[in-house]
Amino acid sequence: MTDNLLTRGQLERKLSQEIQALYRRNLGHQPSKVTCQFFDAKLAIIIEDSITSAEQVLIDEGKNDLAEKVRSNLDDAIQPELKQLIEEIAEIKVVDMLSDATLNTGRTGIIVVLSNSPKVRNPESIPKVKS
Repeated sequence: MTDNLLTRGQLERKLSQEIQALYRRNLGHQPSKVTCQFFDAKLAIIIEDSITSAEQVLIDEGKNDLAEKVRSNLDDAIQPELKQLIEEIAEIKVVDMLSDATLNTGRTGIIVVLSNSPKVRNPESIPKVKS
């Protein structure tokens, strides 16, 4: 049974690759790097260069408020598919997702609260977070 399970690193890499592909498919923009890391029943996701060219045009024109609204709406629109993707790959229910983007650095951070820790081949490798 455990032979079919991915290691924590394999699961994090698979999620990173699939999230990057999701952004490319849905937004027509591929982030340069997506990093995923599990912490017990939580998942941290950092997306580098997440700002689309349309948002960048707005920023360049000094319309940061509008760019932030666009980013917020894009995050809201992509969240259901992102949630589904995480649930399918990690085989665990997503309880909550919190996200924010920093337009001047082009990074998006997402914290995913899971119903419990994912099943991996080496569960002792997932750091425990004190609650």
